[in-house]
Amino acid sequence: MSYMLVVRQTMGGKSQTAEEKRVSEDRMKRMLGFGAMLQERGILMAADSLRSDEEGIRVERREGKLSFKDGPFTESKEIIGGFFLIDVKTREEAVELATQCPAAEWSTVEVRQTGPCYDP
Repeated sequence: MSYMLVVRQTMGGKSQTAEEKRVSEDRMKRMLGFGAMLQERGILMAADSLRSDEEGIRVERREGKLSFKDGPFTESKEIIGGFFLIDVKTREEAVELATQCPAAEWSTVEVRQTGPCYDP
């Protein structure tokens, strides 16, 4: 079964001080190590981080009319910082892996099973 570990983080500015930069680099190394562990176990299908919502765009179609909204999206309190797509046997295994994700210390790791986006 495929599960996505979604890293949800509170909106905030980029690190500015030397200490914040050091902490950020340490976190990145830990996250890369977590991804490497998943890959070594043969369960990692995909992983990536997402760029700032300032570079994003939202697309909607309502009653045949398209609308576009460039980021940043000020109404957002949280952003999706990245994800790990994994293939494991059970939900419990996915949850256990989420508890090992370093991001759980400073963000929220949401566990979601994947499925078809349209089920007739």
